[in-house]
Amino acid sequence: MGKDGFKKLNKKEKKTEDLDDLKKEMDMDWHRISWEEVCTRLETNVETGLTQEKYEEIFAREGPNCLTPPKTTPEWIKFCKQLFGGFSTLLWIGAILCFFAYGIQSSKYVDPAEDNLYLGAVLTFVVVVTGIFAYYQEAKSAAIMDSFKKMVPQEATVVRGGETTIVNAELITLGDLIEVKGGDKLPADIRIVNCSGFKVDNSSLTGESEPQSRGSECTDDNPIETKNLAFFSTNAVEGAARAVVISCGDNTVMGRIASLASSLGSDQTPIAIEIEHFIHIVSGVAVFLGVSFFILAFILGYEPIEAVVFLIGIIVANVPEGLLATVTVCLTLTAKRMAKKNCLVKNLEAVETLGSTSTICSDKTGTLTQNRMTVAHVWYDMKILKGDTVPGKKDREFDINEPTCAGLIRIASLCNRAIFLSGQDDKDILMKNCQGDASESALLKAVEIAWNDAGTNTKDVREKHKKVIEIPFNSTNKYQVSVHEMPAGGEHEDQHLLVMKGAPERILDRCTSILIDGEIKDMPADSEDRAKFNAAYMELGGMGERVLGFCHTYLDAKEYPKGYAFDNENINFPLEGLTFVGLMAMIDPPRANVPEAVAKCKSAGIKVIMVTGDHPITAAAIAKNVGIISPESKTVDDVAKDMGIPVEEVDPNQVNAAVLHGSKLKEMSAEELDHLLENHQEIVFARTSPQQKLIIVEAFQRAGQIVAVTGDGVNDSPALKKADIGIAMGIAGSDVSKEAADMILLDDNFASIVTGVEEGRLIFDNLKKSIAYTLTSNIPEISPFLFFIVLSIPLPLGTVTILFIDLGTDLWPAISLAYEKAESDIMMRAPRDPLQDRLVNERLISVSYGQIGMIQASAGFFVYFVIMAENGFRPSKLLGIRKDWDNIHYESVEDSYGQEWSYADRKILEYTCHSAFFVSIVIVQWADVIICKTRKLSVFTQGMNNWVLNTGIIFETLLAAFMCYTPGLDKALRVYPLLFWWWLPALPFSLTIWLYDEGRRWLLRKYPGGWVEKETYY
Repeated sequence: MGKDGFKKLNKKEKKTEDLDDLKKEMDMDWHRISWEEVCTRLETNVETGLTQEKYEEIFAREGPNCLTPPKTTPEWIKFCKQLFGGFSTLLWIGAILCFFAYGIQSSKYVDPAEDNLYLGAVLTFVVVVTGIFAYYQEAKSAAIMDSFKKMVPQEATVVRGGETTIVNAELITLGDLIEVKGGDKLPADIRIVNCSGFKVDNSSLTGESEPQSRGSECTDDNPIETKNLAFFSTNAVEGAARAVVISCGDNTVMGRIASLASSLGSDQTPIAIEIEHFIHIVSGVAVFLGVSFFILAFILGYEPIEAVVFLIGIIVANVPEGLLATVTVCLTLTAKRMAKKNCLVKNLEAVETLGSTSTICSDKTGTLTQNRMTVAHVWYDMKILKGDTVPGKKDREFDINEPTCAGLIRIASLCNRAIFLSGQDDKDILMKNCQGDASESALLKAVEIAWNDAGTNTKDVREKHKKVIEIPFNSTNKYQVSVHEMPAGGEHEDQHLLVMKGAPERILDRCTSILIDGEIKDMPADSEDRAKFNAAYMELGGMGERVLGFCHTYLDAKEYPKGYAFDNENINFPLEGLTFVGLMAMIDPPRANVPEAVAKCKSAGIKVIMVTGDHPITAAAIAKNVGIISPESKTVDDVAKDMGIPVEEVDPNQVNAAVLHGSKLKEMSAEELDHLLENHQEIVFARTSPQQKLIIVEAFQRAGQIVAVTGDGVNDSPALKKADIGIAMGIAGSDVSKEAADMILLDDNFASIVTGVEEGRLIFDNLKKSIAYTLTSNIPEISPFLFFIVLSIPLPLGTVTILFIDLGTDLWPAISLAYEKAESDIMMRAPRDPLQDRLVNERLISVSYGQIGMIQASAGFFVYFVIMAENGFRPSKLLGIRKDWDNIHYESVEDSYGQEWSYADRKILEYTCHSAFFVSIVIVQWADVIICKTRKLSVFTQGMNNWVLNTGIIFETLLAAFMCYTPGLDKALRVYPLLFWWWLPALPFSLTIWLYDEGRRWLLRKYPGGWVEKETYY
């Protein structure tokens, strides 16, 4: 306990407590309290700001208005992690043991064999080279805060002691009175004193693409939703405001998100866990064999030093030297292949994580949707008609040749301030960039398409209808009005046309008539037409669309002649008694290929969850549109509507789909959230905060899911960092989200994730195949050493030739399996269970070591005994001959026929056997690489179209021939030339391997779930 009676926390507990504190929702009351209390708390004045003395006092206490950068990992530590982490550890241990064994031999023998020295040097070289390669691939800075720094505005306008000055934004402090205008980045969290037409872009915070209007009144308990607060680093879009600073630096909403993102640690990737598991298996096998034969060597009467050398030899022989390079190259190849498909992988191991993904938490705006408001429907003449939403595809059903439609298009063209930016003539209209807000830009594109059908364009229509006056849209009136002169020569040439658009119910209240089939018809308050309008408005709103109403009237020519002085302050023209024309409904439409991608995810057993800051109705509509909520699924709202009962009476456990508002999520305990995730397959989280996104990810991870998260805003960065794989958007994504993510979608398209999942699953399958192939040759490499100890025969295979296999002939074929195309069921399987479906399991070890490896070892020994017998040493003669054979001073070892062999001749024969054993392994590995192409299908089904693999088989054969027949290598590497027929004894064994495994896979297909599958399917 501390002096003050509080329990003192250790560093770890303190960090956890800080992190839990950051995860809590913003709990503030600045927006609710009176101005008197604000001024008292901050010791400021809303007219004159802080006094200079008070400013200096507060600034000294609070410090500069900037974000604290997190601790970054030094580059040398990152490099060391690559050099000594994971698989490299095993190779380092192998290398150290080799040098140790060489040291023992040097102390005992005058002229020790240098095999262990070579092997140690080669292992060290392999680890260093692959470490450098992996570090180079992943060389990226963890400078999350650098991108936050870019968001800090450089200067701000501040009022102190009644004087207005421009200061560096870092010098602002609590209680400062500041002025902001359209185009500024906000320098801190502020409460608005007064403003005019002030709008902010909160998209980096909430994901909403529409600018949000701001005012001086508190409109919501939630600080993010209320209109009288605006936040650090968001953009002021238009208007101007005067405000008081309520939070600075790390204490701002954005500062909290920054701290949350940087304080979250990344967990081990699934592939790292698998490689660790594999190391444990290989190390276990190596140590078990080593210790067993160490004890056996003692029993057989070997000296302790020799027994230790044997122990080390067996442990090192179990280390697959080439596998580290194979895994690194396979992951790199897949990363490059994914980059071509618009998935940029920042972290090599993330390649496979995507394949293991069982839940994708996707942002809505810009990922599932196009991030471009588009007119999806129009309503006129009592009918709802479709608009164009996909560039290059004509879906629209409305026709400008219909008189009411022509009237609606004209209002949407004139009562609209958006314009197309220049220099875009070659672009599709829907893809053009506009100056203006999102809704007006959507209307402009829709009307431009319609006018083009009529042989004109919006610009010409506007020029013919000159604007006389305008009342801009504001949040109080919720409408926009403009008055235009009618073109000369037309029906109403002497009159002015008044056009209005706005919130449909407000527009309808100002109308007494409606335009139907070009005819004006009275519309009293209780008319059937109003009921039809309400039904259409509800239907379009229920589809999550933003609906605007349009009306017009021709002003009386006598009362409002040409040149009349219209006044928009003291309004001197009618805004009532207008004619209602129609509705236009806009939505940010789904991307064209997203529904298909979501369906693919579902068939692959992957849950797709939407997590968005947008409204629940819009979110649910898009979710239904793209298939996240399937047509047959119902939410509690749907059931309540169908049954005509209140939502509260519906049992949430009876429905499959859920749409959850952030405010409800805030009230849920962790257990309730876990229960919701367990009982609902289709979920949409709407109006979520950054902290809630993080809580959702953690809840899925608690349930044992491997979670991928997509996002583009700063608000997504904590969830991106916490996810098993964070996926940021390359085009719309903020720098911060890209830094926090493991992968970047270069085209911002959800469908690219599905490609990534397929590639991730494929690399896991292909890594299994590479490992199965590589491990098989371990048995023919270890068994000669075991026979050498136990049967005391001349060594059948040397250390140098083992290196030729692991780092020479096996390397290309092992890597070529990364190019193997997917087996047909790859996207029909459930996601990999990380606890059951391991990269290396007992069945893979059993097939590689216990079955195929044994056949390969038999091939090597057969060749060994054939060559020895041809040279006079029958198998029975070789047993127990090792001591005399290896004695450099013994020059008269007799063979089976009584011939005496000198030491030099014996060694030439031994090294020739090494070469033949090596060649026999190459020949049986032909069959091994072919059977490893597929885990279940026949080779005839899979085909031999992988030309990297086919070339690899030719390469390893030519390399073996080069090693055997190149002059001089017999001296340098002790590899001797072979007679042609010494290549042949291994061929029947190669054929046996292929026939045996084809038979095994046939049984797998014939009896799914049977004994063969349980025992041998890896």
